[in-house]
This record gives sequence, structure tokens and C-alpha cells, in this order.
Amino acid sequence: MDNRTRQQLIEWAEKYNDPVYFQEDPIIFPGKFAEGYGKGLFSKADVEIAAVFAAHLAWGRRSMIVRDCGRLFDEMNWSPYGYIMNGEYRNDRTSLHRTVKWSDFAMICGRLKDMYSARQSMEGMSVSEIRGSIFGSKDDPVAPNKKINMMRRWLVRDDGKVDLGIWKETSAADLLIPLDVHVHATATAMGLTERKAKDMKTVLEITDVFNDIFPGDPCKGDYALFGYGVTH
Repeated sequence: MDNRTRQQLIEWAEKYNDPVYFQEDPIIFPGKFAEGYGKGLFSKADVEIAAVFAAHLAWGRRSMIVRDCGRLFDEMNWSPYGYIMNGEYRNDRTSLHRTVKWSDFAMICGRLKDMYSARQSMEGMSVSEIRGSIFGSKDDPVAPNKKINMMRRWLVRDDGKVDLGIWKETSAADLLIPLDVHVHATATAMGLTERKAKDMKTVLEITDVFNDIFPGDPCKGDYALFGYGVTH
């Protein structure tokens, strides 16, 4: 990577790691609960559950994601942990968001109830444990796990800007870039990877590049990729 590209990535990461660019983004939902958590109004579990569902619905147009996240939290009466532990979930085959049905939502709720019956927080669970225990997906070592890595970024990074930083025992150095079609295209255009596959090997390759640019905080590079999308 040439110095010009490196400096551009640094400038974008600094500029776009700013809440002003994320006022219509799924992170605003766990963000509301994180703000209340800081004031003693919500629990850590409220923030985690909000992050699980906001990340799960985070595909497609942002306006649709925000609309459908709003519907979901209305269903929960804006009390995620209470709703989960109550055990009565909306469970039908109509669409919640795109191909995600309310019945899919209910299954995740049931798994969250089981998890919170056994432990107080999701922190400390590995990506593969979250994939299986919360989302009910089979283990897949090559899967990029975009939604889980994005959720972990929200909950771990703690610079007081966009991300929420409520997981204090997890290091930002252990985070991985949330890789989807758009992030892959941007990373390819910027010369961060030449791999065609959108898999874990590509995730690790892009994360390694950003770990060199932002030592100990590779997911700060996610904002640089966002910046490319804004400017192009």
C-alpha cells in the first residue's frame, strides 16, 4: 500500500467516525439503550439484545432497516430484556424485515432467554458460540459472520464517538472487520485485498491491513471504508 492510500484511509477513519453520519443507522437502537444504561435506566442485557437484533436486520437500505428495527422494538415495548425473559414472543410467518420473519425473531428470542437464564451477559462468548447459541446457525469456519462482527464492534470499541463500548473485558484488538458485499467491493477498490471470496480468510486479510494502520484497533478501519462509500 502506498503512503497516499494509507493517509487517505486514516483521514476517512478520523472524519467519518462521527455520530453525525450515523443518525439513520441501525446502531442508533442499541445506542439509545446504551445511553440509558449509562444513566441506570437500562441493563447491559438491554443493550446487548438491541445490538443482536439491530445487527441481524442490518442489510438493505438503511431507511428500511431503521423502520423495521423500530417495529421490532415497538413489539418489545422498548424493554428488550424484560420481553425476552417474559417468554411470550410474536411468532408468525409474516415479514419483519425482508426475508426475516417474526417466527425467526421468536426463535432468536428463545435462544436469548436460554442464554440469559444461564449467564448475565453475552460478553465472553466467541463468535462461533454467538453464531450457534443465539442465531441458531451451524458452525462454519469460513463464514465471514458480518452481523456478529459488526455487533461486537458496536459493543467493544470505546472511543466515545459512534461505538458503544459497554464490553470492558474485551479488547478492540480482537475485533474483525464486518465483511459484506459492499465492504468487500470497497476494500478491493482500495487495494486492501485481491481475494474474490467473501470469506473468513478475506476478513482476516483486510483486518490485518487495518491493524497495521490502526494498531490495536483494526475496526477503526471500518469507518475508512464507510468514508470511501460516502465520497464515491
